[in-house]
Amino acid sequence: MATIAVVEDNPDSMKLFRAVLKRGGHSVREFTTGVGLADSLAPNGSIPDLVLLDIQLPDLDGFSVLAELRARWPDLPVVALTAHAMSTDRIQVREAGFDGCITKPIDVATFLSQVERAVAGERWDD
Repeated sequence: MATIAVVEDNPDSMKLFRAVLKRGGHSVREFTTGVGLADSLAPNGSIPDLVLLDIQLPDLDGFSVLAELRARWPDLPVVALTAHAMSTDRIQVREAGFDGCITKPIDVATFLSQVERAVAGERWDD
């Protein structure tokens, strides 16, 4: 069981992510924006095992948030959540330093295994 931080501004998507992750036995920390995410992740010195990070957020985009996370925790697994599935989008995500990419809407049948592979340190795309 892992602690997963999910950064997603769409309430319906967040509800789905929460349900699938909790069904898999994981603890979920929910965030709707990227502003202050790094500061809120470790208030007591604990950081999540994985961050699932939406690319299009209402404040900072996922690329900016990733840069902030990498500055503090370079080894923290961070997987992009994106509705953009074109190969050029995937290349941009990979070059930015994300550890993987999951396309939205998610495939509920494979989402949990994708997350668990990311927690285990595997780099991959969906």
